[in-house]
Amino acid sequence: MTALPWYIARSAGLVAWALLTASVVWGLVMSTRSRPFGHRPRPAWMLDLHRWLGGLATIFVGVHVLALLADSYVHFTLLSVLVPFAGSWRPAAVAWGVVGLYLLLAVELTSLARRRLPKRAWRAVHFASFPLFLLATAHALTAGTDAGSWAFVTAATTSVLGVAALTAKRIADSTRVPEPDAGGARARVTAARRATATPARIPTGAATRA
Repeated sequence: MTALPWYIARSAGLVAWALLTASVVWGLVMSTRSRPFGHRPRPAWMLDLHRWLGGLATIFVGVHVLALLADSYVHFTLLSVLVPFAGSWRPAAVAWGVVGLYLLLAVELTSLARRRLPKRAWRAVHFASFPLFLLATAHALTAGTDAGSWAFVTAATTSVLGVAALTAKRIADSTRVPEPDAGGARARVTAARRATATPARIPTGAATRA
């Protein structure tokens, strides 16, 4: 039973990383112009899913930290899980996770208070999701017991490449000049031509009196 907290910490950490990755990927999918679906989905449920993934990731990070404090093998203290380089067990690897914890809290708390914050301030804090993802991945690869497994290395590599590709797509979309609405322009030109080509109708009675 003494190893139970350690197993909980490992599994909760992996699940938290997976949920965080899914939240970042889904947020990038929402922000790009192209949609990976045949029809445009409802933005409401897309945003709800993004928030749900982020909130669930925060919960599992909390379980991860509490399980580490309860573990008797490494003997983590409250100071070592809250202050970077305060512990003696893999201090650099743990520091990535500590800094990532604070970034996660900043992103989630500002997301909950989004309506009360200026849009520019919220957006600036939300961009911390990118270094948060990198720090969480670095923490998992350097501190995690399962970091050496081929399954996790493959998942981490695929996730980093996917986030990098979606980020590049988002940057390209933000710098691209919007294409003119060719169909709408043609319709307006056609309507204008019809209006000028159609002769004005003169009432019959008016023509007779003239």
